[in-house]
Amino acid sequence: MVTVEFVKSLEQIKLLSDPRRMAILRLLMAEPATLTQLGRALGQHPAWVRHHLKKLEDAGLVEMVTAQVSGGFVEKYYQARARAFIFQEIVLPEPSAGEHLVLMGSHDLALNCLADKLRGEAGLDLLILPVGSLEGLTALRQGLTHLTGCHLLDAESGEYNRTYIRHFFPDRDMAAVTLAHRVQGLLVAPGNPKAIHDLTDLSRPDLAFINRNRGSGTRVWLDQQLGRLDISAGQVRGYTQEARTHTAVAQAILSGKANIGLGLEAAARQAGVEFIPLFQERYDLVLPAELAQQRRLQPFFDALHSAAFRRLVAELGGYETGHSGDQLNP
Repeated sequence: MVTVEFVKSLEQIKLLSDPRRMAILRLLMAEPATLTQLGRALGQHPAWVRHHLKKLEDAGLVEMVTAQVSGGFVEKYYQARARAFIFQEIVLPEPSAGEHLVLMGSHDLALNCLADKLRGEAGLDLLILPVGSLEGLTALRQGLTHLTGCHLLDAESGEYNRTYIRHFFPDRDMAAVTLAHRVQGLLVAPGNPKAIHDLTDLSRPDLAFINRNRGSGTRVWLDQQLGRLDISAGQVRGYTQEARTHTAVAQAILSGKANIGLGLEAAARQAGVEFIPLFQERYDLVLPAELAQQRRLQPFFDALHSAAFRRLVAELGGYETGHSGDQLNP
């Protein structure tokens, strides 16, 4: 099941405008259930549930995940296809399923460690949708997410994130918390058969590049560097070929779809491809100041400071957690 999914079709939005179907969907986002269990939770006959469940299933919002034989009868278990849906607002599971935080922002492997720790120990479900740093800040401004993650370098000041936070939120008090410092560089095939050394190799006509999506902090950094090196996008073969995550970049290199990409050392290690380090950056979590002060966020901050989280992140490779949990003044 994916973490967050966009509701894009008018038919789906119309379907979810019915509060009965919305109630079924929210229950199935919390955990799998049978027709009988749904009927019991909603105080309705299973036949009533079946009618609305079929509509949700046909719309691609719900799916059957398993079937069990009980007392001679087959019990089918259904589940929502995502843990959260975004259209005009975010639809989250029932409050009884625990606290939920939605994070739309830059892709990061350490975030998965944080989400696992929060879910397992604090009962706080961190739902992550990788969309890029700029799109994450836009979503936060629009109220589509609780917090975002970004690593946007201001080339003039050499500072990460603060300039962008002030630009997006000139009228709001915001908080920024460091997740970690991380190393990015060039990802190439094992053994580096193309003898790639640095960014200047991007202009080589014999190399196929895999880029990151527009609005990602990695793409912003790359465009700044290409300008400094006087390399145009047109000189980079594959510049328009995009991947939305560092993991996808690494997989493109491993599969031979591309010869070179820019991404995290941790992603290179995970995929088993060669890594050429280029720079270290700071990755921050950004959220409204009033949310940061809420008591329900305490487990979130405690996890960032914990030795267990730092050990998990250190095992990924290419991360430095000495400042994890530090709160910055945007």
